[in-house]
Amino acid sequence: MDTEGLVTHMKPPGPRLVRKEGKSMDENTVMLPKYKCHKEVGALKIKDLIWNVEGTLTIVPEEAGFAPIVVAAKYVHTHDALRPTVGWYFVEYEDGYQSFSPAEAFEKGYTRIPG
Repeated sequence: MDTEGLVTHMKPPGPRLVRKEGKSMDENTVMLPKYKCHKEVGALKIKDLIWNVEGTLTIVPEEAGFAPIVVAAKYVHTHDALRPTVGWYFVEYEDGYQSFSPAEAFEKGYTRIPG
């Protein structure tokens, strides 16, 4: 799958600069505040993606013992700009929110909890 242009909303490497209120980017820029992740999530690495005719997406997990996950068409349509690719992670947060994360970003931010 060609992913070029599908994740253009993601920031480029390096610090993200934003302009201060009332100033142009050239006049006065500041780095966004930094946050460290301290939450627990459920996640599976994506082995395969099946785009279904009715608009749903079936995620085949890389890890054995887990059934494929069907993502609702409404979610797929709403999050189309963050279209996942094989090797990314399907992530579910404690509040039930579901998302996708590129492998490099996910693996830098999370360590597997045994059990």
